[in-house]
Amino acid sequence: MTEHLFFFLGLSLMVIHEMDAMRCKEWRIFPILSMLNDKTGQIVFLFAHIPLFFFVFWKLTYSADIEAFIKGFNIFMIIHLVLHVLFLKHEKNEFKDWISWTIIVGAGLCGLIDLLVS
Repeated sequence: MTEHLFFFLGLSLMVIHEMDAMRCKEWRIFPILSMLNDKTGQIVFLFAHIPLFFFVFWKLTYSADIEAFIKGFNIFMIIHLVLHVLFLKHEKNEFKDWISWTIIVGAGLCGLIDLLVS
């Protein structure tokens, strides 16, 4: 799997992004979660990531077609970057500093690079 160096770097950045998302209160941007009070939104957002990351790690370990999963996740990282750009002007968006954008753009670029070199 060393040929997917950029995928694994991008996945690492996505994990760190979700830690940063807690700091930036990302649940306030999501249409349904934004209707919840802040504490409930935070709890739902936090616990929703358990099955999401479980799925990612399970697919990387047990998938019959890991290459297809990696390609799909690379595409997701690119779409994720585009969504953050589209929501940049959202009134509750707190992803404004260089740290957040280095992580977000870095993950998207890693997805793109891995698609191009794989």
